[in-house]
Amino acid sequence: MDAATLLFTLLSALVSFASSLVGVKWWIGRAHAIGFVGRDMNKPGHVEVAEAGGVWVSLGVALGLLTFIGLETYVFNDQDLLKEYTSLALMLFMSGYLGFLDDVLGWKKGLRAVYRVLLMAPISLPLVILKVGIPTITLPLIGTVDLGLIYYLVLIPLGVTGASNGFNMLAGYNGLEATQGILLVLFSGILGLMKGLDGLFTASLIMVAGIAGFLVFNRYPAKVFPGNTFTYATGAYFAALAILFKTVKFSLALFTLYFVELALFLRGLRDGVYKENFGRPLPDGSLLPPYDKSYSLTHAALKALVKIRGRAREPDVVLFIALLQTLIGVAALVLSAAGLLS
Repeated sequence: MDAATLLFTLLSALVSFASSLVGVKWWIGRAHAIGFVGRDMNKPGHVEVAEAGGVWVSLGVALGLLTFIGLETYVFNDQDLLKEYTSLALMLFMSGYLGFLDDVLGWKKGLRAVYRVLLMAPISLPLVILKVGIPTITLPLIGTVDLGLIYYLVLIPLGVTGASNGFNMLAGYNGLEATQGILLVLFSGILGLMKGLDGLFTASLIMVAGIAGFLVFNRYPAKVFPGNTFTYATGAYFAALAILFKTVKFSLALFTLYFVELALFLRGLRDGVYKENFGRPLPDGSLLPPYDKSYSLTHAALKALVKIRGRAREPDVVLFIALLQTLIGVAALVLSAAGLLS
């Protein structure tokens, strides 16, 4: 990456961070003023927190992407990444809108789960219509296969839908979704540096900066919740990066914890339990596992922390899962460097 592109990347990331930070700070006051708040289920008593602050991450990141496009266009007349970054910005707004609609309608009263899944498929339209990505895959013993329209009309919508809904499953603790979003996208950006994919690094850093601005107010004790506005948009963005820059295998490896979360969720359905990720808060602010069995990684983290330390606190659960994600990220980078996740 040349010096000018790095400078433009840093400036665009700053726009993303500042926009998210300022927007969320303003939003917290307005949300309380109009009663758009929700109970923090991991706190004793009745603590109310502003809802749907993730909308400002989508806006901030989109502004960051557009800033980069503008700088490249007006300074160098270079529009190499115009299609890719425009599709990312459009998809952020579309997925964020769907999530915000769900948040406004209310937790457990919003869109039915089946509609959430079905409505996420059209969110991939910016990628499909602009025909981004490369419609080829490499299969063992077969070689490279060109999937053509199947790739654009089937696999891209499936990937975006799966990632957005999957990312939404591991949630419910102050700072958890934001920390996970930063780690997933950050490791994607590091891969971009390793592989010389400057566009991937820039898009990743802009997203990391936007989430970081939000995390200032979402870390424990949170003043704002991310909502489905954040989780849908972040999951879709992560999938789009993998599609745009041909890093699907690496991204699937990074998503390992979410496959585990899905398996634990299905275990709950088998046992007749539609699980909640929250713990059982005690008067001192610590948490106990809500079920005898673990139906989420958050439950497993609570049990492990209680066994190791004698008590579990909300920030410890987030740190525990973040450490697991970091180990997975480092392993994925090592495998990629060895050519096993190319």
